[in-house]
Amino acid sequence: MIRLQQIKLKIPHTDRQLKEKICKLLNIDEEAILSYKVTRRSVDARKKPELFYVYTAEVQLKRESAVRRRIKNKNILFVEKKAPYRAIPSGKRTLPARPVVIGTGPAGLFCGYQLAKLGYRPILLERGADVDKRIKDVDNFWKEGRLNHNSNVQFGEGGAGTFSDGKLGTLVHDNNGRNQEVLRIFHKFGAPEQILYDSAPHIGTDILCDVVKRMREEIIKRGGEVQFYTCVDGFEAAADEEGSKVLSALHLRDTQTGERRILGTSLAVLAIGHSARDTFETLYGLGVKMQAKSFAVGVRMEHPQDFINNSQYGENHTTGLPAAAYKLTAKAGDGRGVYTFCMCPGGFVVNASSTEGLLAVNGMSYSARDGKNANSAVIVTVTPEDFESDSPLAGMEFQKKLEESAFLEGGGRIPVQLFEDYRKNCASTGGGTVVPQIKGSYTWGNVRRIFPEQLALCIEQGILQFDTKIKGYARCDAVLSGVESRTSSPLRILRDESFQSSIRGLYPCGEGAGYAGGITSAAIDGLKVTESIIKEWCPFDTAQVP
Repeated sequence: MIRLQQIKLKIPHTDRQLKEKICKLLNIDEEAILSYKVTRRSVDARKKPELFYVYTAEVQLKRESAVRRRIKNKNILFVEKKAPYRAIPSGKRTLPARPVVIGTGPAGLFCGYQLAKLGYRPILLERGADVDKRIKDVDNFWKEGRLNHNSNVQFGEGGAGTFSDGKLGTLVHDNNGRNQEVLRIFHKFGAPEQILYDSAPHIGTDILCDVVKRMREEIIKRGGEVQFYTCVDGFEAAADEEGSKVLSALHLRDTQTGERRILGTSLAVLAIGHSARDTFETLYGLGVKMQAKSFAVGVRMEHPQDFINNSQYGENHTTGLPAAAYKLTAKAGDGRGVYTFCMCPGGFVVNASSTEGLLAVNGMSYSARDGKNANSAVIVTVTPEDFESDSPLAGMEFQKKLEESAFLEGGGRIPVQLFEDYRKNCASTGGGTVVPQIKGSYTWGNVRRIFPEQLALCIEQGILQFDTKIKGYARCDAVLSGVESRTSSPLRILRDESFQSSIRGLYPCGEGAGYAGGITSAAIDGLKVTESIIKEWCPFDTAQVP
């Protein structure tokens, strides 16, 4: 197989022109091509407003050996075709009961899907609602302010990523094909084909909701079970012959009726998400080993999408391009990293609260990314040294304190502020030309007051540095809202080489456990945990009914 890199074509162009360019680079006729597939596409805007798509493509030829002999080009590689990702059960032990997956975010959903596909008949537990009911609960909260503690932007089928931009990029370096497998599964269940090759793939919250539902239906079809409105609020563990704690049962609570029951199991995947604070406290009380970790906090910053498009593509750029994105980094005066995160082209700032009296924001885009504003988190790193104690839960308490300040600043609504007023540390009383695009009620106020002054200063310094990279980024009427506090888990639940916690049979997994930082990395971690499980345990025989 031949891999062609750096195939550059001016925008716009046709598929026919791409094929002709491949033939020209290989110096062959079209008839020599058996097939070709684009594996990567990115935009080159270095000569804006003249823009290019840059492709990587894999090509199969009728007579590859002849081309091998005469082609000498560093961007033309001759490679072996990669075998697709495969997870093959090799475990010999028999499970005494069905495995349980706690949480249906990307980590739990992909773990549950793989287990069901391989014959393990998992039971998936979700404290919130199915995605259709969840959409209604979230819309009701944004419109009327009635918060459902278990069915909101953080909790419910699909996890926190369901109400986001659906970005599928990841910094995880994986040579085992898991990343591509995650994208392939998303595409199989309804995501657009371009996620398989775009350099910055995304789905959009509207499509992601449908994908999540189809994955659940497939899990059930393959022998799995999904129980909604079911919260795990207790764990039973018994000592084995070596004195180690081994999981034996889960205490379940119906989040609608309050009814309680016990589910016996010796294997549970803990894919609880980064906002399951009550579960963190329960695990800490049981003595499960965990530690506080660094994360980041900050604000959402909004600019007109047209302004971002012009800055990235040039003022006279070709129409028909996707809404432009950006990624910026800086270093504050005290050495802290400041960076943009979860940038949402053509998106909305959303009220992402999950607890009364606390307020958090996030960003969200629909698949079309056709909203008036671009928004991104502008966040600064915080470490355990910033927390008030050395408890593993200290980072969580740090988050809660900021969220309480945000709630009080806005009187329960999202507080927003112009950047000009943020720098002056005075409350805004109205907007400029940038009109906030927000899901949920908002009010003008002083976002800066939410933060300790050192962190507030770092955010300001970062934004001013970003202005040297995107001229006008620090415009006076850019809108800031707060607080962006749920960027990642504030702690890590420790696990060993077999992916098990200090309670054997309990597998911390995904973003909430501290091992991922986004939809794709969480899904990849779900696959890794599955691989560990099937290495030890065998699938159920069709005759078994545990």
